[in-house]
Amino acid sequence: MSRPGAHLPEHPDFLWRNPEPKKTYDVVIVGGGGHGLATAHYLAKNHGITNVAVLEKGWLAGGNMARNTTLIRSNYLWDESAAIYEHSLKLWEGLEEDLGYPILFSQRGVLNLAHTEQDVRDSVRRVEANKLNGVDAEWVTPEQVKEICPIVNISGEIRYPVQGATYQPRAGIAKHDYVAWGFARSADQAGIDLIQDCEVTGFTVDGGRVTGVRTTRGEIGAGTVALCAAGHTSVLLDMLGVRTPLQSHPLQALVSELLRPVHPTIVMSNAVHVYVSQAHKGELVMGAGVDSYNGYGQRGAFHIIERQMAAAVELFPVFARAHLLRSWAGIVDVTPDASPIVGHTPYENVFVNSGWGTGGFKATPGIGWCYAQTIADGTPHPYVAPFALDRFATGALVDEHGAAAVAH
Repeated sequence: MSRPGAHLPEHPDFLWRNPEPKKTYDVVIVGGGGHGLATAHYLAKNHGITNVAVLEKGWLAGGNMARNTTLIRSNYLWDESAAIYEHSLKLWEGLEEDLGYPILFSQRGVLNLAHTEQDVRDSVRRVEANKLNGVDAEWVTPEQVKEICPIVNISGEIRYPVQGATYQPRAGIAKHDYVAWGFARSADQAGIDLIQDCEVTGFTVDGGRVTGVRTTRGEIGAGTVALCAAGHTSVLLDMLGVRTPLQSHPLQALVSELLRPVHPTIVMSNAVHVYVSQAHKGELVMGAGVDSYNGYGQRGAFHIIERQMAAAVELFPVFARAHLLRSWAGIVDVTPDASPIVGHTPYENVFVNSGWGTGGFKATPGIGWCYAQTIADGTPHPYVAPFALDRFATGALVDEHGAAAVAH
């Protein structure tokens, strides 16, 4: 696999080239994470657009794509959210064949636990909304939770007893690095340039259009510019004088030492705020909510980890003696309604894809598909049209904060 600064010859052992940037491209994608690479893949596959550069300031998929907890689900409450995430889940189900590359997609299901009467009411409402949108979902009792995941503590003696859960059987996990490499390999084979170690430092503007992107590797001309740099998107938009209601926060996660397979599904709890799955190698993958402060550091505060561990041990007493192996943080961009911003900017040839918060990984193929069509047609794909930037002026919010309290 290529790395920044390594100018490698073409060789079948490498998944992609490491080319020098050309003087100009039809489309310049800023951000070489999952969304940028998926967009490049679908621009080539669905629209035949291959004069494309993907610019990444570090190494490909070295940001949030390498720092997430790999959960994939589509059981969101609102119609708009369910539509894009279900579209993405259907693409996940055929993605390995599409890319011709292993991604270790494992549909092991997800349980979203309910601990209070209000949790139960909200959860049942979400299940019924999911069914109306064609999303597989069901309400399960505490006893059924135990059948699905025998290690969950459903005792009535704990502080937040399990009163039931929503269950989406088609949800799952995938190997995040493999997903990125598969998309990168496909885009490279189509002739798209993946340019690493190339930080955007500014833009060249002529009237209402951006004509070029200034980078640490020189200026690159652009017919269309597509921004998808996650937590750094607001920094790029500031360079263009475009204000957005985005806030960047660290999001921490951690893994345990390797364990034998004991956790057959994904379990999430908003009340005690932890979610846990077991990766293919055996480590437990755990996360919670974002750190409350704004920042761009890929680390977080210890008290968040401490709370995660207390919650995990309460729900899974079997893990009480497990050892932590490592922790890390990504930089997530969050909007006031916890839904993304996708579509036009005030510049006629600049598009934005941002604000996915903690839900970016699961959306990867779906947003790549829809963003590519938006760029190719110049009109937002129907699945992303509700997420336009102007909704914060019109009031047409898609409030997943209020619906689910957490968007992982």
